[in-house]
Amino acid sequence: MRRDHRPFWIKKAYLRFQHFYVRRFLAPQFQSLDTGATFMRPWYVEIFGAPIRIGKYANVIATTDRRVRFAVWAAEAGRGCIEIGDYCLISPGVRISSADGIRIGDNCMLANGVYLTDSDWHDLYNRTTMGRTAPIEIGSNVWLGDGAIVCKGVSLGANSIVGAGSVVVQSIPANSVAAGNPARVVKQLDPQKAFTTREQWFKNPTLQSDGLDQFDRELLRQNTLRHWLRYLLFPTRED
Repeated sequence: MRRDHRPFWIKKAYLRFQHFYVRRFLAPQFQSLDTGATFMRPWYVEIFGAPIRIGKYANVIATTDRRVRFAVWAAEAGRGCIEIGDYCLISPGVRISSADGIRIGDNCMLANGVYLTDSDWHDLYNRTTMGRTAPIEIGSNVWLGDGAIVCKGVSLGANSIVGAGSVVVQSIPANSVAAGNPARVVKQLDPQKAFTTREQWFKNPTLQSDGLDQFDRELLRQNTLRHWLRYLLFPTRED
């Protein structure tokens, strides 16, 4: 599909259904789900265990072949949690598995296929136990690239970036770019330069929502119900 063939009112109905699905089926599974958090294709988001908390205006995107999974599986009562801050982006294929504690700061971006785990899940010799665990702490405005893996006991400082495909087994300081397996610091960011964060994008959520709505209305203006049904039943190369 080269473009969206839906009439505007069909797309709006679809978005309302997504919102209903989140309120009816996903929200009750979270310890807390704050104001403005949105989910794309929420039926491909899988939640297991508690507590799991997501902050305000976070975006979670899932797809048919890249489900998003949040799982808390603790060997002891009172351990294991997932806390995601405000304005975060969770991309398709992200998996977060906790037996101790995983805390993600505000404005973080987790790209496609990122995996966070605070446990080995099996001991080297006793394969029936959970193995070693240690919490993960991710500072604000951290960017994890495609397929990055963050292992137990790691701290990522504010504004740090982890390159695609990296495996992080040691802590990364703030304002650093790390890459490789195991990940090592390859560049330092200038802390004197201003960072534009996702929070600024959501500075006026009502205005932003109205702007996106107007954009969709104009983009889909020529789409009719007949055109959409024709596309669904008899697609062509031009579609």
